[in-house]
Amino acid sequence: MTELRRIDETISVAPQIAPEDVAALSAAGFKAVINNRPEGEEPGQPSGGSVCAAAEAAGLGYTAIPVTHAGFSTDMVEAMAAAIEAAGGPVLAYCRSGTRSCNLWALAQASRGGDPDALTAKAAGAGYDISGLRPALESLSGRA
Repeated sequence: MTELRRIDETISVAPQIAPEDVAALSAAGFKAVINNRPEGEEPGQPSGGSVCAAAEAAGLGYTAIPVTHAGFSTDMVEAMAAAIEAAGGPVLAYCRSGTRSCNLWALAQASRGGDPDALTAKAAGAGYDISGLRPALESLSGRA
């Protein structure tokens, strides 16, 4: 199983997971998986479809919100916020390293009024420096 980094009680992030990791996620109490990785980003990565099928077999929700080098869109931020809210419990979001998932989580939380200081501290606690997102976090949270 890949290393999970817990941000808070609602979400953890991780590098790429494999379909065979999903049953353990369900056993650990996760309610949904969010895939922030584009298909074919790297040779040999498991397909989103295979992770989706494993999630469904384990009784977990699954949402694909691929983030490319083009960055984050308003639709992605909204989709991430909605997927977290709909999960009804802890979510695991993954990408190649976990960074895009953490960044998108922070933007989604800011869009729901999350405090940029608290979001930055939670991300730092999980090992992610999101200080470069500060202007976007402030704007989305209405604190700019």
